[in-house]
Amino acid sequence: MMDGAADLDGRVIEVQAEALACVDLGALEELRLRWLGKKGEITGLLKSLGALPAEERARRGAAINALRDSATAAWESRKGELERKAEDAALDAGWIDVTAPSGARPAGRLHPITLLLEEVIDHFTGLGFEVATGPEIEDEFHNFDALNIPKDHPARDVWDTFYTDRREIPRTHTSSVQIRAMQTRKPPIRVISPGRVFRNETIDATHHASFNQVEGLLVDRHVTIAHLKHTLETLVAKLMGRKVETRFRPAFYPFVEPGLDLDVQCVFCAGVGCSICKGSGWIELIPGGLVHPKVLDACGLDPDQWQGFAFGMGFDRMVMMRYGIDDIRRLYDGRLQLVRQF
Repeated sequence: MMDGAADLDGRVIEVQAEALACVDLGALEELRLRWLGKKGEITGLLKSLGALPAEERARRGAAINALRDSATAAWESRKGELERKAEDAALDAGWIDVTAPSGARPAGRLHPITLLLEEVIDHFTGLGFEVATGPEIEDEFHNFDALNIPKDHPARDVWDTFYTDRREIPRTHTSSVQIRAMQTRKPPIRVISPGRVFRNETIDATHHASFNQVEGLLVDRHVTIAHLKHTLETLVAKLMGRKVETRFRPAFYPFVEPGLDLDVQCVFCAGVGCSICKGSGWIELIPGGLVHPKVLDACGLDPDQWQGFAFGMGFDRMVMMRYGIDDIRRLYDGRLQLVRQF
């Protein structure tokens, strides 16, 4: 242990010289332990302060702290030099360990669409539903015909739907996945079909030409509209994380009978009326209804034996409401920052 009367200024020069004399990291670590370790020389000096008079203790304590700072700086400086020399030597030798762990990288975050979709999948799989997928490029039968959409329906027009040169359709909804599920599975059927869909829309704050949908289908015996309403109400409460005001309105869709729309009170204005809800105080969120008998028949299911309900929602709109995003374009511009959650 160092003598309490040792010249501390001389010790500063000594530790700096010893650090420079270290030729490898192992020797440098031994130096650190000898000077800065829990049982090192500087620790011994600090313990000896208690035996000194108050005036001498303050003066000598400051000098010991200066010695410790100098020792730390000398060790860190020499450590950096030796590490750089080792890297240079490895490069000069033409070898580098590509399996060595890289330095820390900034961590990314999941997109809010992904976050909420995981919640939806978890919710429905807990109710016994399966996740079904299908092709994004569809034929007219699965996208329109099997869904009881007439040949002259406006949805088939080129100003609503994209077509390829071969008359194939970038699917306008994931209802085509429901058709494939009814064709290939035996009832009872419980599926949800999340995925990207495409429509010839003018892009604005609430519309996009490519967006996400989540649709659900249940086919069983004795299915009623009450089953659908309860399913949708519990889904909205789950996704919004709190009790929200909802309402059901009659609606017409060729693939369901009867049809309905579930509206949610606008979270942006609390129902007063704003540009997001177009002054109505409500946002249309989930259309649905009981599966039309013609749809069941087109998929090879006897409508006298089986009934079902189906629903679909523009999932991006739910994400906007959940996180307070007032423009759908922000979901896709790569600069999204969430500032609140309803």
